[in-house]
Amino acid sequence: MVEKLDFYVDVNNKNLRVDVTIKNTNPLISRNRIKNLILDSKLKINGKVIQDPSKKVSFKDYILLEIPEQKSKDIEPYDYKMHIHYEDKDLMIIDKPAGIIMHPGAGNYDKTIVNALIHYNKNSLSNIGGRLRPGIVHRIDKDTSGLVVVAKNNEAHRDLSEQFNKHSIVRFYKLLVWGKLRPSKGRLETLITRSSKNRQLMEVSKTKGKKAITNYETINIFENDKCPTLSLIKCKLETGRTHQIRVHMKYLGHSIVGDKKYKKRYKMIKNIDKEVDYQISKINRQFLHAEVLGFIHPKTKKNMLFSSNLPKDLEKLLKTLKKTSK
Repeated sequence: MVEKLDFYVDVNNKNLRVDVTIKNTNPLISRNRIKNLILDSKLKINGKVIQDPSKKVSFKDYILLEIPEQKSKDIEPYDYKMHIHYEDKDLMIIDKPAGIIMHPGAGNYDKTIVNALIHYNKNSLSNIGGRLRPGIVHRIDKDTSGLVVVAKNNEAHRDLSEQFNKHSIVRFYKLLVWGKLRPSKGRLETLITRSSKNRQLMEVSKTKGKKAITNYETINIFENDKCPTLSLIKCKLETGRTHQIRVHMKYLGHSIVGDKKYKKRYKMIKNIDKEVDYQISKINRQFLHAEVLGFIHPKTKKNMLFSSNLPKDLEKLLKTLKKTSK
C-alpha cells in the first residue's frame, strides 16, 4: 500500500526548499525520511519527478509525495503491559509511565512504546511518521508520565497532526516546582532553541528558535519550618516544543522537582521533616504528569477529553507535603 501526500504550496512556504515545505506541512514526517523519499523518486512537483530535496518551490505549486508502507517487522516487539486508557478502530489513548521512551532512537531500539505497540498489534498503526514511529502523533519525555494519543491509521494521524499544528489540542500538565512562582499565574511566550552549551538540552532565546507558549497557574504552596518551599502547578500548553514546560520553569527560576537535566540547586532547610525528606529523595524522575488530553475525534468529530491520575510516587509525595503543612 502506498500513501499519497498532496497539497498546494501556500504563501507561507513559497521560495522554501521542498523538503522544508513538506516538513512544515507535515511535521510528523522526519526530514531524513522526506529526503530519502525524494532521492528515491517519490516526489512530483506539478507532475514532474524531482529528486533534489533542496529544490525551491513556488506559490501554488502542486506537491505529490508517495509514502510507501513501512515494514514494522524490523522493529522488535516488546512484551510490555501498556495502560490503555481508551481504544477504538482509529486511535488509542495510552497512560505512559515514567521511565520508558516513546520510540526507538539512539541508544534504545527495543524497549519503547513503539516496540510495545508492535507487540500489541503491528498491523493497526499509521505509517506517516516513518518506520521507527508507527502510530506516534506526539511525544512526552522518557521521565514524564501521562496521556498520549496513538493513531491506528493514516487518516486519523493526519487529522490529529493538523489539530496539534493548529494548537487546538487540550493539554494540561501537573508539576511540582521548587519555590513560589511570582506572579502565581501567567502566560509565558518565548522562543525555545537547542542549547549552545549542551546539545541535549533546550533553552529560551531572544533571537532564534520556535515560539513556545505555556499558561501556568499555582494550585497549592507548601511552606513551613519543616518543609522546603514547593509549589504545585498546573500548566496548559498552547504549543508543544521539546522540554517546553521544563525549560519554561527553569527560565522562571523554579525547576521541577526531580528534574536532573534542568535542575537548580536549592538549599534544604535544617529541620526538614524526615518523611518529606525521604519522599523527595525517592523521586527519581521529574514531577511532571500529562494529566488531561482533549481533541476532536478524527472520524466521529466528537469532543474527546481524557484525564489521568497522578502516579503513586508523585501522589505519595503530595500527601506527605499536605500532611506536613497542616
